[in-house]
Amino acid sequence: MKIGLLSDTHDHIDPKIFAYFKDRDELWHAGDIGSLTAAKVLEDFLPLRAVHGNIDDKTVQSRFAEDLFFPCEGFNIFMTHIGGKPPTYNPRVRKILSARSPDIFICGHSHMLLVKRDATLNNMLFLNPGAAGNHGFHVMKTIVRFELNKKKIESLEVIELGKRGTIPVGDSQNL
Repeated sequence: MKIGLLSDTHDHIDPKIFAYFKDRDELWHAGDIGSLTAAKVLEDFLPLRAVHGNIDDKTVQSRFAEDLFFPCEGFNIFMTHIGGKPPTYNPRVRKILSARSPDIFICGHSHMLLVKRDATLNNMLFLNPGAAGNHGFHVMKTIVRFELNKKKIESLEVIELGKRGTIPVGDSQNL
């Protein structure tokens, strides 16, 4: 299963995403999508698994859950938007991680790219793809792609899309 992972698009879908994810089987979005319009653009491109984030309005929240748990290629995946980072997880998430012991935990929110094993939680893989949108304090827009193959993580790549622009959030010309 070839995965394209992104977060914090804030209603801006960088056209480069389509080139980098053209050979992917699914897109996973770790929240702060920005609008149902942005989600539809992604869903029209590839099957989308997503969670809502703190900037997402009620329409996005009604379409996407706060937490998503699912199996994929022998891995138990947990995705939410606000999660913290190893070892200082959000208290709500810490309880979930302790109770459910996922193999891979994905979150966004911080706009800070981090890929790390957490030895304190069964060597769980922590993935935060950073931010792919133009809104926020990050300098570089980032996404991640990887493959899951029979309980193996392969070909994990961090991709820089370029510096964050000044395009207003919600500008539909960017979709």
